[in-house]
Amino acid sequence: MAGPAGVAYVYLVYGMYDCLNVVTGDEGTPAAVLVRAVEPLAGVDLMRQSRLTVEARRRVGRTPEGLALANARLARTPDHRLASGPGLVAAAFGVDTSLTGIDMCEPGSPLRLERDSADPADVVADDLVRADTRIGVAYAGPEWAGRPWRFTVAGHRSVSGPRAR
Repeated sequence: MAGPAGVAYVYLVYGMYDCLNVVTGDEGTPAAVLVRAVEPLAGVDLMRQSRLTVEARRRVGRTPEGLALANARLARTPDHRLASGPGLVAAAFGVDTSLTGIDMCEPGSPLRLERDSADPADVVADDLVRADTRIGVAYAGPEWAGRPWRFTVAGHRSVSGPRAR
């Protein structure tokens, strides 16, 4: 996480969920943002297939019955919830630890950040951005767990965890 800004840092949590971070600081200074949710705007069928492929690698998906259950659950998942959590973001986009170190600002990168359209309707208004405490880090103690380092768009339906109002 101490690489140059724009580099992907992917790690495995609980031995089963890949999580994508984007390095944000100066080289040598550890700083990154965990991508907690993405609103699918295109490629929904590919995202569903990628999630099913990841599910098939997990213990529950290694049997025909387990894979059928996973497929049925995924079929009931609304498009806007396909990537509504850090592990789901990685699964939906086929991200794993092999992508650590790639430059996400490089136009030819297999995983990249792109500028939003110039349409003002696509820009999130400052008053809708919320900063809240992070999820799942109580083990770090109140000083660190209580820091408002979880940024969301208020009320957005693709936000993972508690939705800021």
